[in-house]
Amino acid sequence: MKFPENFGCMVFNDRVMKERLPADVYAALQKTMANGRSLDISVASVVANEMKDWAIENGATHFTHWFQPLTGITAEKHDSFLSPSKDGRAIMEFSGKELIKGEPDASSFPSGGLRATFEARGYTAWDATSYAFIKNNTLCVPTAFCSYGGEALDKKTPLLRSMEAISRQALRVVRLFGHDSVNIVRTTVGPEQEYFLVDKAMYDRRRDLRYTGRTLFGAKPPKGQEMDDHYFGTIKPRVAAFMRELDEELWKLGIYAKTEHNEAAPAQHELAPVYTTTNIAIDHNQLTMELMKQIAARHDMVCILHEKPFEGVNGSGKHNNWSLSTDTGINLFEPGETPYENAQFLLFLCAVLKAVDDYQDLLRISVASAGNDHRLGGHEAPPAIVSIFLGEELTDILESIENDQPYDPKETVTMKVGVHTLPRFPKDSTDRNRTSPFAFTGNKFEFRMPGSSASVASPNVVLNTAVAEVLSQFADALEDAVNFNDALHTLIQKTIKDHKRIIFNGNGYDDAWVKEAKKRGLLNLAATPDALPYMLLEKNVKLFEKHRVFTEKELCARFEIYNEIYCKTLNIEAQTMVKMARRDILPAVLAYSRALSETVNAKKAACSLPCKAEEKLLAKLADGSDRLYEAIETLDEDIARAANFTEKSMLAFYFKETVIPAMNTVREIADAMETLTAKDYWPYPTSGDLLFSIN
Repeated sequence: MKFPENFGCMVFNDRVMKERLPADVYAALQKTMANGRSLDISVASVVANEMKDWAIENGATHFTHWFQPLTGITAEKHDSFLSPSKDGRAIMEFSGKELIKGEPDASSFPSGGLRATFEARGYTAWDATSYAFIKNNTLCVPTAFCSYGGEALDKKTPLLRSMEAISRQALRVVRLFGHDSVNIVRTTVGPEQEYFLVDKAMYDRRRDLRYTGRTLFGAKPPKGQEMDDHYFGTIKPRVAAFMRELDEELWKLGIYAKTEHNEAAPAQHELAPVYTTTNIAIDHNQLTMELMKQIAARHDMVCILHEKPFEGVNGSGKHNNWSLSTDTGINLFEPGETPYENAQFLLFLCAVLKAVDDYQDLLRISVASAGNDHRLGGHEAPPAIVSIFLGEELTDILESIENDQPYDPKETVTMKVGVHTLPRFPKDSTDRNRTSPFAFTGNKFEFRMPGSSASVASPNVVLNTAVAEVLSQFADALEDAVNFNDALHTLIQKTIKDHKRIIFNGNGYDDAWVKEAKKRGLLNLAATPDALPYMLLEKNVKLFEKHRVFTEKELCARFEIYNEIYCKTLNIEAQTMVKMARRDILPAVLAYSRALSETVNAKKAACSLPCKAEEKLLAKLADGSDRLYEAIETLDEDIARAANFTEKSMLAFYFKETVIPAMNTVREIADAMETLTAKDYWPYPTSGDLLFSIN
């Protein structure tokens, strides 16, 4: 690949549109993309024809409306450009109507009761703000997906609504500071993607990985990540080849893949892009996950995106770097050289403080899943308690404002490392906090709670809408103020006093923080069933309805869907565990016990040799196999009782409180048996085999 000449070569981007579209059509499309104006069908027809010609020139034979249903992954239905002509030949067509609207089946996707099974009609609508692209010889048109009644059935529609909401309210605020030329305020996102790579041959032998994405069994290997030798270590040739091909494919699609490195756990890696407009960033991240899996297979590897595929080592997250910028190039979270004098920055910072405090429940819900429940709170993942890290300097600034005291700025400290040949450089005003769920990192916020397999649309919907609500309150308070500066100072000061409880700069893993957070009144929603009921609180329904992001009906549907997904995930895991333990692990332990018993009998029959080691091991195996059998039976019975629940939210609590503990018991016994059973008898590659499978 020629780089950078071929960057974005598979994207119908601005450069291509400017070259191919008539000037008036290009101008009309730009207005739609910039300001959300509707697109005339005649303009859409010209765009569609040029898009089709460009796609065919680049090898495409089909087109699809590419959308993001509530399954969390992408969906597509392919149609060829082929149309019959009157003379019996074929012509290639793609109309403006086909570009603007598609009609996939709406009944077979999760709808939470919004659609009955017999009501199949659903619509996909072109998201003109996200460029079309070619993937696998198919022109992919990014779209939103809604029902016949107009309800959102996807991740993108609420995201676009939330982006409009925060732009509306942020515009009101920035114009109070004299920015009259600003027409739109955009949220930007750069989602860092963590993942594991394992050998495909070993993966194929693990039914739990194939069915659930994580290892349901596996004793901790003697070596994990204790030595920290994998983190930022030399990238192995096989992985490096995968990364090179992944970069090339992402760059063709205009995705700014920037940073790649080994993560802390063996076999774990990370890819970070340059940030871009939020809806485009979400599209790009979905494509990144898809391509990771496809390209890994070409290298005889499997890319695992589960949040916690292996016990005892890091899970995988997706750090959501979120910021707010005007179309004139102003980053509203840029503190400047003197943040204590930057009133605009302080006001937007306070808006985030209040939003995160007021809607900490929604932020927790936005990252809730069965997989992420395993990850949060350990091995470098943030805890389930939502808090904000600001660092020493910003915290001191806010305290001085709260107490009406002048702020004494700290002098810039030069880093000295004790080697004269190395350059000196200014020390950052604050260190990073790896345990914080929501950290200010210079001119953006890093939301570290999202899990690696999830779409980051949901957390950004919440962030956008919550901050939009606070900005609307701020604008209401300031627009009619008699003395703007006095009102601004009072507002910032009051917000700090009312919401400083959400600021925490310490160690999120410390048990003392759990007690402190409870004292502050912060929520600790450890598991998905604990969090989901908060979705339908009156304050949260009002928030989303006020800003036209969700209707109450849409929220109720999502509540049902998220509970159902949680229950289905755990049901699949539990049933897989029973089958593996009953059909493979227990027979393996019994077979090894039988072999040991035969050895003991043979030694005694031959010459009455002592068999203390064999007999002690046999006793442990016999006790373990009995306990494992009982644990399997208990889990199987617990799974069967789940059928008695009709309400999904109650079933979710049943899985959390009954099925998960039963699964943990089965695993604990089976993992202990793994350490006692000869390797030749054990039916699966171990966790150590998988983690160190790539040479």
